[in-house]
Amino acid sequence: MPPLVALEDVTVLRSGKAIIDRLSWSVNIGERWVIIGPNGAGKTTVLSLLSSYLFPSSGSVSILGDTLGRVDSAEIKMRVGMTSASLLSLLPEDERVGDIVLSSAYAVFGRWNEEYDPWDESRSSALLATLGVKELRDRLFFTLSEGEKKRVMIARALMPDPELLLMDEPAAGLDLGGREDLLQRISAFAADPSAPATITVTHHLEEIPAGTSHILVLKSGRSFAQGPIGATLTSEMLSELYGIPLQLGSHLGRYFARAI
Repeated sequence: MPPLVALEDVTVLRSGKAIIDRLSWSVNIGERWVIIGPNGAGKTTVLSLLSSYLFPSSGSVSILGDTLGRVDSAEIKMRVGMTSASLLSLLPEDERVGDIVLSSAYAVFGRWNEEYDPWDESRSSALLATLGVKELRDRLFFTLSEGEKKRVMIARALMPDPELLLMDEPAAGLDLGGREDLLQRISAFAADPSAPATITVTHHLEEIPAGTSHILVLKSGRSFAQGPIGATLTSEMLSELYGIPLQLGSHLGRYFARAI
């Protein structure tokens, strides 16, 4: 079967500088990817490409069988769920949590005059329950804690039943308890055979969800390493990537690293 995502020799230029530099990479059905790398490596830019909010300066980006620039990007957006801090500014300040999730069925930010059927209502409630925030349905979104907002935004991303789920630092800014609870829920959801393919960006190895199958490592916009996570994520690779001696450890499918 063709890959869900395929980048071929992709470059993204900003002010003449290559933010992404000749990147080739593919994601296949059933794979769970994480993208890591130093600050400025291009991680979030890759997600912007995959969500069709950004087009490459050169090269080819194929998403779910469609090539950017050859199809209406709105069609791609309907098939890709994304959660990112950058989306928060698009949400109305007085929106209820339930409507934040429901409105995603129409790919809009804010409920207007759309008609939602009982299936939409049921799916919204089920997703909020899966993420542990069903009781917050009638709260105003901007009264929530950071952890609660993260869960609601993941539920919103899943509302249209996407074929691909993109998560940009889903656990960033959470305390230890909030982080671990969220990562457990992400892992449990991703383990469902019917769950969409996932690509997660993170700065920290501790935030890689258990069950992640593959890793893309970026440095200065280029692929530094990529492949199955067990073979690719090593102490030697991390030490070279960050320029200091690092020792990788793992426990129950979770990773951590310390300087040595």
